[in-house]
Order: sequence, then structure tokens, then C-alpha cells
Amino acid sequence: MSTLWQDIQYKMLRSGSKLNLLIGINIIVYLLINIPATIETLFNSSVIANFTNEYLLLPAYLPKLLTHFWTPFTYMFMHAGIFHILFNMLWFYWFGQIFEEYLGKKRTLGLYLMGGLAGAFLFVLCYNTVPLYTQIHAAAGSTLVGASASVMAIIVATATLLPDYTIPLILIGPVKLKWLALFFVIIDFLGITGMNAGGELSHLGGALIGFIYIKQLQNGNDMVGRVAAVFKPKPTMKIVSKNNSRSSNDLPRQEEIDFILDKISRSGYDSLTRQEKEILFRASNNEG
Repeated sequence: MSTLWQDIQYKMLRSGSKLNLLIGINIIVYLLINIPATIETLFNSSVIANFTNEYLLLPAYLPKLLTHFWTPFTYMFMHAGIFHILFNMLWFYWFGQIFEEYLGKKRTLGLYLMGGLAGAFLFVLCYNTVPLYTQIHAAAGSTLVGASASVMAIIVATATLLPDYTIPLILIGPVKLKWLALFFVIIDFLGITGMNAGGELSHLGGALIGFIYIKQLQNGNDMVGRVAAVFKPKPTMKIVSKNNSRSSNDLPRQEEIDFILDKISRSGYDSLTRQEKEILFRASNNEG
């Protein structure tokens, strides 16, 4: 048991992977809430469930949202049931591994949060402006829960970066990421008039920010990097050293990386030359 716990600690805290960290946080939060809530239910009590619904889920009703301003962040770490979190984390793990392999381990957390916030924004906006929802006063009693918008941001970002990357699916066979992401987006769009309209809207918000992020990254604008730079502490002292044993050419230039990423987007990873793959590998190690 101690070895298992040590492995979990390493993957979450010391491996450098934000993917493992986020999956671990989601699972821990789910267990900490739902294990005692299940025990409580056996005694005909629902204090934990009521507290969670009131203070941790995202309300669409604007007056309530103003007094629960933290919920656009907390909702994206909550889940409505075991299958909800299971499928979210499985898709997150599959696509997140590819995302971190090609873009390093520093961007996953930022895009996860951006996707969740974009999903929350579209959910609240539509429920308070679109006639289909305002006519039935849908915002008054509606809440949003789940990491689906954040996961959709990772899925669509990965598919936008590597559209021809192929993965095997059970009973289906090899499928390119672009078709898989497109399938998810179409299913979500068709569901915005159904029973889970709020959830589907949030998925579309996450998908949109994932697409925009990669397109901006290919144009040289790293939205996640700019946000992270704001919170990065500035050094108080400058240290200048000269090391003739290492050439400045050891680290790839940003222009080279952008060109390679654009080539992957257009023609797939297999179209890269051996030298371009080596440059991408060195850039990924530097990011990590």
C-alpha cells in the first residue's frame, strides 16, 4: 500500500505532469465529498449534498452568481456521479498525454482552467440571453457541474494541433483526432435544446477556447504562457555568466517551433523530417 501511495504522490507532485495532478485533484475531491455523502444518505441526511449544490456548483442565475463568485472555478472540479468523472478523466488522460507529449507539461493546467471558464461563460451567457432559455426562466434553478468543458478544451486543442494523428478505438478501429473531435462537437451542438442543454453549451465553450488557443499558438501567441508570466516571480538579482562550452543553438528558436507546429497541423506528425522531430523533442524537454 505504501508503494502504491508513493507512486501516486510521484505522479501527481514530482513527475512534472499537470495532467496527472489535475486527474488526481478531481478524483480526490470526488471521493472526499461523495464517500461521506453516501454514508450520510444511509441515515436520511443530505447536509453534504445540499452544501455542495449550494456553494460549489456554478449557478446560471446572475444575482446568485454575484454572491458565489468562486463557483466558476470550483464547478470544474466537481462531478455528478461515478460515470461522469470516469469518462471525463479517461478522455482527459488519453488526449492529455498527446497534448503534453507535443506541447510540454506547462500548458495543461492553464488550458484546463481557460476551458472551464469559457464553458462557464457560455453557459451563463446563453441561459440569460437566448429566448429558448429565458422564456422558461431556466437560469433560476440551473447549475453547472463537471470538468467536461475543460476536457473538451484539451480534446479540441489536441485535434487542432494534430488533426491527422490516429488512435485506435474499440469496435471502430483507427480514427483520426479531427474526426473524433468533430463528432463530439456535433453531438454537443445537437444537445443544446435537450435535457442537458447547459452542459452541452459549456462543452462548446471549452471546445472553442481549445481551437482558438492552438490557432493563436501557431501564430506565435501563447495565451497560457502570457497568463502564467503574470504570476511568475521576477528575479531580484541578475546573474551574468559566460559558458563557451554550450552553444546558444542548443535550444530551438521559437520561429522553428512555430513552423514545425504549423507543419504538423497541415500534414501530420509523420511529415516531419528527422531533424524537425529532434528539434521538437528538444523543445518539449526544455518545456518540461
